[in-house]
Amino acid sequence: MPQPDLLTIASRHLSAAIDPFGAELIHLRDADGRELMTDADPAFWTGHAPLLFPIVGRLNGDVLRIDGADYPMKQHGFARRNAFTLVEQRASKAVFLLEDHAETRAIYPRAFALRATYEIHDATLSITIHIENRETERSLPASFGFHPAFAWPLPYGQPRDAHRIIFEAEEAESIRQLTDGLVDPAPRPSPLAGRTLALDDAVFAADALVWDQIRSQSLRYGAPTGPNLRIDFPDTPMLGIWSKPGAAFVCIEPWHGIADPVDFNGAMAVKPGILILAPGETRTVTMAVTLEH
Repeated sequence: MPQPDLLTIASRHLSAAIDPFGAELIHLRDADGRELMTDADPAFWTGHAPLLFPIVGRLNGDVLRIDGADYPMKQHGFARRNAFTLVEQRASKAVFLLEDHAETRAIYPRAFALRATYEIHDATLSITIHIENRETERSLPASFGFHPAFAWPLPYGQPRDAHRIIFEAEEAESIRQLTDGLVDPAPRPSPLAGRTLALDDAVFAADALVWDQIRSQSLRYGAPTGPNLRIDFPDTPMLGIWSKPGAAFVCIEPWHGIADPVDFNGAMAVKPGILILAPGETRTVTMAVTLEH
């Protein structure tokens, strides 16, 4: 179960509260204490911003194939279900660490370290993830994804149906759709009008919107008037956007990895979107959230 005590970091413009269980961002609030994250209504989804490792999304049959063997692996992996160790704490910075242990090795036979650094500077929260392969001879296949659920609507007086997401770049004319949590190979027409996604419950009737080849490295979320959130994700080539009809959140999810295609039953090392870390190698994945007035 999650630990009861959240760790808070802050600047004059933002504060963030993180649960060491999963190193999960629970609250992000502006200088007046207004909540920018999900209300976590259990009627829809109780998550806030889980860290997805060593997989993103679902595996076919919930089976991970590595080293010629099969292992059970639940959707989005196990990092979100493990307690991280707090290794550094300052007023505006906190660093959490998850290392492999007997339970992780039983389903993911690799030595690794996953380090999550949260830092606030002015009106920006930066999240930096370091994935370290601690194997001396074997590669480390892995995926990583962010899954933050932002308040929809944001707490600035604009109606829910006024909110939109504006992409930094022009995107492809098609996206992917999920079928029972797996990627359907058939393309789906993009819901974007130019670079803008108008947020509406109908957009999410069939599950998440998935860009498996995202061109943008940044986007803005909010209403035309009032503060917006800018989300930067320079290290992730895929993006999911998800909500549930009627929910008070929208998830903006930069990914380095994706759910299994419907017909995929191969080894983890050849799964789409996988990172392959050489022995001793460390990879960095970052995301930043800026409150813009």
